Amino acid sequence: MKFFVDTADVKEIRELNELGLVDGVTTNPSLILKSGGKIIDVTREICEIVEGPVSAEVTATEYSEMMKEAAVLSKIADNIAIKVPLTFDGLKACKALRSEGHMVNVTLCFSATQALLAAKAGATFISPFVGRLDDTGIDGMELIAEIRQIYDNYDFDTEILVASVRTTNHVKQAAIIGADVATVPPATLRALVKHPLTDKGLEQFLADWAKTGQKIG
Repeated sequence: MKFFVDTADVKEIRELNELGLVDGVTTNPSLILKSGGKIIDVTREICEIVEGPVSAEVTATEYSEMMKEAAVLSKIADNIAIKVPLTFDGLKACKALRSEGHMVNVTLCFSATQALLAAKAGATFISPFVGRLDDTGIDGMELIAEIRQIYDNYDFDTEILVASVRTTNHVKQAAIIGADVATVPPATLRALVKHPLTDKGLEQFLADWAKTGQKIG
């Protein structure tokens, strides 16, 4: 499973990318707002750091305006994936952009039938929001399993990009189900390495090593 980092914080992206943990980046208007920078400048800098897909989202809701914004965003770098909402206008834009050779991330997916439509429109990525479904009392990971089965049934090429990831358990379940990508906040990505027994074991090893009075090298 690939890891995309869900942030527009250039410093965080650079640090995680240097560890070899970043396969791509997802941004949205809310994350751009947090970054404090201009969307074109921030996105261009991210694209210079990361080789994989960098999702940049249109803010328009009507097809013609989406296409105008997509034309601007697509010129930032070759690894831009245009992010469009899962609406009929968004699906129309997806099909048109894919015919032009652009990567497209269809976002704000909350049902398996929406995901089916996105795949038929040729989406490169579908972004189901598991955390937001959990907030409503629905198990978001059940949606991931449904989409995986549908896509496998018909050999769709669209990659399942698990979004709105809140916990390390979301990441684990996504990997078990067979999602293609999980886009995670930097803090969640860093938390994947942590386990109390690892810390306890390391503490014991170091204590025992100190008692030997030895040094390596």
